[in-house]
Amino acid sequence: MKKSIKNLSVLFSILLLAVFATSCNNDDDSSSDDDTPIAESELNGSITEDMTLDAGTNYQLTGIFSVEPGAKLTIPAGTQITTETGTDVYMVVQQGAKIDIQGTASSPVRMAPEGSGTWGGLVILGEGKTTAGVDATAEVGGLIYGGNNNADNSGSIKYLVIEQSGAQINSESQYNGLTLYSVGSETVIENIAILNGQDDGIEFFGGAANATNVYVENLEDDAIDWTEGWEGTLTNTYVLHSIEGFSTAIEADGTNNNPTITNFTAVSQTGGTALQFKAQSGATITGLSLNGYETALDMANDGPLTNISINGEVADLDATYTGPSTVSLSDFDWIANANIDNILNGEITSDVELDPSITYSLPGILSVEEGASLTIPAGTKIVTGTGTDVYIAVQKGGQIFIEGTASNPVEMGPDSNGVWGGLLLLGEGVTTAGVNATAEVGGLIYGGDNNDDSSGSIEYLIIKKSGAQINSESQYNGLTLYAVGANTTIENIAIIDGQDDGIEFFGGAANATNVYVENLEDDAIDWTEGWEGTLTNTYVLHTEPGFSTALEADGTNNNPKIVNFTAISQEGGTALQFKAQSGATITGLSLSGYETSIDMANDGPLSNISIDGNIADPTLTYEVAATVDVNDFSWATN
Repeated sequence: MKKSIKNLSVLFSILLLAVFATSCNNDDDSSSDDDTPIAESELNGSITEDMTLDAGTNYQLTGIFSVEPGAKLTIPAGTQITTETGTDVYMVVQQGAKIDIQGTASSPVRMAPEGSGTWGGLVILGEGKTTAGVDATAEVGGLIYGGNNNADNSGSIKYLVIEQSGAQINSESQYNGLTLYSVGSETVIENIAILNGQDDGIEFFGGAANATNVYVENLEDDAIDWTEGWEGTLTNTYVLHSIEGFSTAIEADGTNNNPTITNFTAVSQTGGTALQFKAQSGATITGLSLNGYETALDMANDGPLTNISINGEVADLDATYTGPSTVSLSDFDWIANANIDNILNGEITSDVELDPSITYSLPGILSVEEGASLTIPAGTKIVTGTGTDVYIAVQKGGQIFIEGTASNPVEMGPDSNGVWGGLLLLGEGVTTAGVNATAEVGGLIYGGDNNDDSSGSIEYLIIKKSGAQINSESQYNGLTLYAVGANTTIENIAIIDGQDDGIEFFGGAANATNVYVENLEDDAIDWTEGWEGTLTNTYVLHTEPGFSTALEADGTNNNPKIVNFTAISQEGGTALQFKAQSGATITGLSLSGYETSIDMANDGPLSNISIDGNIADPTLTYEVAATVDVNDFSWATN
């Protein structure tokens, strides 16, 4: 390849597209509204001495553009390089040459075709060590790479976007977005985005190159790939798969020189495999978060698991490695064409307002941290992943403002089969679990001494298919209220088709008004830990068998109030169940179709339960006219 490039020249055709109007009249010195001249330049061939591109020029990459040994190519911030497509369209930095890409967060450098098709990406060849040997021949273009200097320097790449790379060379090989052949550790690679390619995002062939702040979206093969004994470090990487047919988030092959992967978050909306290790390959991985994959870890050739350390322990084929994102998406808000704005994942540490025109994806855990707020406008739809590590948590001191309306409710839930963890609020209210209690889910902290606490406002919210199972004893609910205070507004809530409870109150004094619950497999309404709030205007519908109750109460009795509660079963079952010493004051109770109206599971005192002014009577059916009109919830059921 070097021989074929060597005698080519760089072709520059400057096209001046401006229209000039001049006048000999000195009195007319007003400024012109004409467009500034725009230059277009063709990149093709080779350069043998230093060259700096012009950020104001539209560059066209029409073939192979090679930076030869001893030369340096400088690409200023904001430069746009439009590529043709095919296997003979790529940029290559030869051994002994350098590239200096000077993008910034406000003005990244972009390389991409104008239309459909793929190209060969950016290829860098270094003097680092590789198991392929010294002066090895690359699988592309006969390029030469490899030496004995893992501290080699091929230049600097900052804030670069590569799109639609991965042109196919043959049935076994394609180009990548960024290909690093024996690149040394003195090469700077920071803030790289590789989008919508047909092969790998970044592939390391030996060497010791380090890369920091890497975003890879919808690569059809592997997002990150290495072989030939790469021994560098990859830090702060976010991988998104929203299309089917990809290979992996990481593929490793060959000799294990134990590269280091720090803070790696990968999200799939279509299943698939996250990490694949071949031959003897391995790595030390810390800060791993995987969400949505069918297979977290695949040992393709039954290599030794001991070569792979994940979060300080030997890799476990049975582990899912799900959890909160270890990478902040805000680190990548400089990428124009990525789907970052559609993803809800990680931590919110300042006030954030969603855009109702966007359909959001919740692939993992979204946490609203103390001092921050999340505002969700009317009509916003959040499509969730499924599983135990997909939920929204509003931490103590955080707030959520869901601003749905009857004509435009907010909706959360998966589009496919499966269930998710729902919405969890954690407050400063009083709970029998104590101050700073640990929740049964996610190690979340809740509870204090302020029953007037406010976690925000929730109005016109539909939650579907919640209730992911944590273990044999515990599942998530639709809306979980941990010690939530009375100044939190909760009005017009619908929870439909979940596998655990609809709303569960853990202490606190939260009030909820206008609640619709349909076909929850456990309890429609549940409370424990001394909840002392009020539930007003609730309609429960059971049309499927196997549910637990319409209402379950447990623990200390702080006498919460239930006002206008209508529950209808088409499948029999139990309506109200009271455990331990629990109780309530219920007015406006209407039950229909249940085999058991009241169950005292632990023979607690009936005197703790007042129904329509009388002590509860398990011999009564409480079948009276509905006290809540189902038509009040047409906004959720139509």
